[in-house]
This record gives sequence, structure tokens and C-alpha cells, in this order.
Amino acid sequence: MSADLSHLVDVVEAFSRQTIVLYGDLVADEYVFGEISRVSREAPVLILRHRETQLVPGGGANAANNLADLGARVLPVGVVGDDAAGRALVDYFRRKKVDTSGIVRVPGWTTTTKTRYLAGWTHTTRQQVLRVDREPDASVPAKVRAALLRTARERSRRAAAVLVSDYGCGAVTPGEVRRLRAPLIMLDSRYSMLQYGGARITAATPNEPELESLYHVRIGNDARRLEQLAARTLRRMKLQGLLVTRGKDGMALFERGRKPHYVPIYGTDQVADVTGAGDTVIAVFTLALAAGASYQEAAHLANYAGGIVVMKRGTATVTRDELLAAIRRDATSSASAPA
Repeated sequence: MSADLSHLVDVVEAFSRQTIVLYGDLVADEYVFGEISRVSREAPVLILRHRETQLVPGGGANAANNLADLGARVLPVGVVGDDAAGRALVDYFRRKKVDTSGIVRVPGWTTTTKTRYLAGWTHTTRQQVLRVDREPDASVPAKVRAALLRTARERSRRAAAVLVSDYGCGAVTPGEVRRLRAPLIMLDSRYSMLQYGGARITAATPNEPELESLYHVRIGNDARRLEQLAARTLRRMKLQGLLVTRGKDGMALFERGRKPHYVPIYGTDQVADVTGAGDTVIAVFTLALAAGASYQEAAHLANYAGGIVVMKRGTATVTRDELLAAIRRDATSSASAPA
């Protein structure tokens, strides 16, 4: 590993001194847990005996939740509906002492909610059997988007970075991001990354399938093609860095004027759940750069975090202590390895 592990510890310990604006789509991830009772006589489906329902931050809200658990001061800017899911998200962040004054509640608007039904027998692992998405049937009102932009611009003046989380729900658009000014503007865009060209984006963190979708090509195991698409993206968007997450193949970091840097997967490829892992990756990548890390150091920290979070079930976060423990375990194993 090329990163200085002792310096990575210093970077993580500086997370608590960083203020990050999260500007984007706030999603509610709802989990309905049930125990399999029997097969229905009405249709070939399982009947579940309801055990519990949990609602946690998803999408951009999950990135904000990761930033909070990593010790940073996070200022979320986004929109929710005046519905049960929206109220639950705001209450969740208030319990964590996160400033929610930048979250606008819109009467009659639907908070994007992804409900996953998980089923299992007693003493067995629960598996997802169904997902139901509830989405707004109208776009975010122009007045609300204008208010969000004003808030994001004002807060970015006292922040180390702005993390833009675009899940296609309409709270943030490329035109609005072009009006932001911040030391770092980091982008996670599910569907429209290339449209952010000219928005002074510092770096972006697509996964490999998203990069393939942007250019309508298949990368597979073709490293040369990956590097060509990454170089094309760096030029087109005028990025300083591009971190491509590649599942079991780890990550690939591309910087302007530097050779590609490949980071092998941390931990095992026998993952428990990849839900929300991209939110964790960009949260750590953003915080590390804000704390003074190089792009390679930030990529290694994001790789640790990604490897930790995919071993947790459901939408989850990584804490500062978990990240530090992973670095120290790696340092110990490196020190004891034969020369």
C-alpha cells in the first residue's frame, strides 16, 4: 500500500474539525421485517408476520448520516415532504444534534421512500423479498429550489466542502450547482454526472456501471477502456479527481496529470449488503480531502470505509472509530508481514 498509514490516522482524527454542506436529495430508507408464517392460499406468495419497521436516512441523507458518524459537522440542505417519512428523517437528525434548519418541508410533497420487505424463518438471516418505492408525482417547486440554493451558497462560505448528492429526485440540478463557490465541490450523481460540466466540480465518485451507462459501453475486465473513459471524463468535466468504485475489484483513482492508481478491495468480496455504500465512499473521500489528505490517501480511506460498510446489513454508516481500527489493523499486519 502506498499510503502512509500513520498519516491516515492523523487525517481521520482531523475529521471532527471539518464542516461539510450536504446539498441534494434526501431519501428515507424503510425496512419492514417479518417472520415467514406460511404460503398464502390466495396466491403463491409468502405471508409475513410483522415484527418491526425501521426508517433510516438514505440517498443524500445517508451521506449526511455518514459525515455525522465520522465526527464532522454536517449541514444538510434538501427537501422532504410534510409526511411521516419526512418528519422521521428530520427527527432522526435532530436526535443526532445535526442542524436541520436547511431542510425544507413542502406540504403535499412526497418524501422519496424506499421500503424493503425482509423475511426469514426464526433464527435465520432475513432476506429481501420485495421493494416498494414511493416518489413525488411532481417536481420540487422552483421557489423551494431557489431557497435551497440560497441556503447552500450561504453555508458553503463557512464550509470546507460541499457534497452534492443527486439521486434524480429534483432537489438539486447542474444549473444550481454552477452557482456554488466552495474550496471543494464533490459530486455523486446517479444519472446525470456529465451534465455537471462547468459546475466547478472538484471530484466525482461514480461506480463502474454508472460510468458504463454514461458512455453506453461495457468495461468488464478491460482496464484500458476504463482508463480511456476516466480520462475522457476528467477532461470533459475539468475534474481534479475521479474515483471509480468497482465492487469486488476495489477502486480506481484518476487524477489530472497522474497515472491511474488502483486500490484493491479491503476485506472480503463476500459482502452482506451494498445498499448505500456509495454514500459512505463519497462521505469519507470528501472529508479526507477537506482534512488535507492527498487524493490517493483519500481513496484509501474511502476504500477502508466501503469495505467496512458492505459487511453491515441495510443502509448503514461507518464511524470514525471503525475507520481508525481498520487502519491500525492494517498497520499491524503490514508490520508483522515478512520482508
